[in-house]
Amino acid sequence: MAPTTTILLARHGESDWNGERRWQGHADRPLTALGRTQAAALAERLAATPVSAVYASDLLRARDTARAVADRLGLTVRTRRDLREVDVGSWSGLTREEVEAASPEGVERWLRGEKGWDGGESYEKMAGRVVPAIFEIAAAHPGETVLVVSHGGVVRAIHAHALGVEFHAHRRSAPVEPNARLSAVAVADGVLGLLHLPEELAPGS
Repeated sequence: MAPTTTILLARHGESDWNGERRWQGHADRPLTALGRTQAAALAERLAATPVSAVYASDLLRARDTARAVADRLGLTVRTRRDLREVDVGSWSGLTREEVEAASPEGVERWLRGEKGWDGGESYEKMAGRVVPAIFEIAAAHPGETVLVVSHGGVVRAIHAHALGVEFHAHRRSAPVEPNARLSAVAVADGVLGLLHLPEELAPGS
């Protein structure tokens, strides 16, 4: 039996477009002052955790969040393009209100779990690159604890796979992860499952 790898998942800190409630996708947006504070708090929370490696999406908001933790732990950030948020195509940079005005039929498709935007990628395509990336990371760190800093859609895709449910079903049943929120999954023998965070890492601790 292969040793279990624990993967701590964190969404990046608040970006400027998070603050403005704009769709981001692959847009490379910076952290706000609050986002940097959230990243620093995440680093402090993980200071006593035996993390062996820190991975991140190659987008700035995830890289900078991860760097705050890696610097605190004396590690470097390993970036992966396949950990990026879903590409929201024509909706990038728009608010929900702007999307509803410009593409009401797209919003209807999105609410049904389909791809609402033009261009970009579907949630299923995003999950198809994210989940294999998590298995690759786990295989490189058998029996270790690893931090992966990415995005709300990415975390949701990993959680949905661990629960054995479709992405859209998970989206209907659970809110998006808050900025800089921690969760955890375990990988062993080709199986990905959700883990309860240790009490000292749980939200509100």
